[in-house]
Amino acid sequence: MASPASSPLRLIYDVRVRAVLYQVVAVVLVVGIGLYLFGTVSRKLAEQNIATGFAYLSRPAGFVISQSFISYESSDSYGRAILVGLLNTVWVSIFAVILSTVLGLIVGIARLSRNPLLSFLALIYVEALRNVPLLLYLFLWYALIVAVFPPVRDAWQILPDVFLSNGGLIVPSLRWSAAHTGVLASVAVGVALAFVVASILRRHRVVSGHARAAWPFVLLALFAPPLIGLLLFQPDLVVNWPEKGRFRITGGLQVTPEFTALLVGLGLSASAGIAEIVRAGILAVGRGQWEAARAVGLHDRQTMRLVVLPQALRVIIPPLTSSYLSTFKNSSLAIAIGYPDLVMVSNTTMNQTGQAIEGIAIFMLVYLSLSITISLLMNWYNARVALVER
Repeated sequence: MASPASSPLRLIYDVRVRAVLYQVVAVVLVVGIGLYLFGTVSRKLAEQNIATGFAYLSRPAGFVISQSFISYESSDSYGRAILVGLLNTVWVSIFAVILSTVLGLIVGIARLSRNPLLSFLALIYVEALRNVPLLLYLFLWYALIVAVFPPVRDAWQILPDVFLSNGGLIVPSLRWSAAHTGVLASVAVGVALAFVVASILRRHRVVSGHARAAWPFVLLALFAPPLIGLLLFQPDLVVNWPEKGRFRITGGLQVTPEFTALLVGLGLSASAGIAEIVRAGILAVGRGQWEAARAVGLHDRQTMRLVVLPQALRVIIPPLTSSYLSTFKNSSLAIAIGYPDLVMVSNTTMNQTGQAIEGIAIFMLVYLSLSITISLLMNWYNARVALVER
């Protein structure tokens, strides 16, 4: 007879085994319910002769998208049209996150300024942007761009071959090719490699206690991959110059008013919340840290950059993650001003194909994937800046 210690039933009483078991059971139940619902819906749609599945993604789309970061024609497939909408969403959201972070950091620090006028102006900025719905600001910025700037035929030439009108900003651009993509990838590799080298050298300096010049190695890591990429791919530097005609401007790269209005609206709206997050994070650092920094001869800017902000990050990062997630999800309001984001392209696709369930499932999955990716990146960074108890 098996002893209780060796019985398989003892695994049930193991806390770790039960935790894993509960998660496995939960996943199986969710997947099972999802498959059952999918099968039921598919069967009901088939009984009504309504097409289902994702085969429609390979059919020609037949509609034009006003702005695209990759080549797209109306004869391309629905799948490529949705990819264009996805890239439009991702790019405007990334630029909005960068803009809101920079502005939020500046305004958040200004809110704590000893200058009463600067602090009051920062307060007005925060309250005005936080207490008005984002959709109204999107309408405001779009209306201002369309009303203030002249029509395309009377476009302002603000620089040589740079035109500004209510149709957007048009600047010279490169004729992009696969070789340029290779060089751009090598630049990204160089930036990542430079961060890795700088981190290794910093860790070595802390362990060994020997200070050595790190910048030659960092510069080598930063510029070596792009130089190798230039030699390997040898891209042609052909410039596509804008040409102003009687009624329109051809050539060049166009930044549309819809993109600009959405970028400004998302960036400014999110920056107000980030400013309050930064202010709260700085206030969470004890006054003794300021006094200690001044005691060793640091002035206020050095104290903020070297002492206060690194400690405030552990308070700032978690709510900052929520702000970034909201910025990406709020980009879906782009449909209100005609910017061809993922939701707008998906809506057009659903109207033409009648396959609404698949379209909704696609952009729900995309937003879920983007949110999970942002959360993972921010959690990883939060773990790096968190204080480690010893």
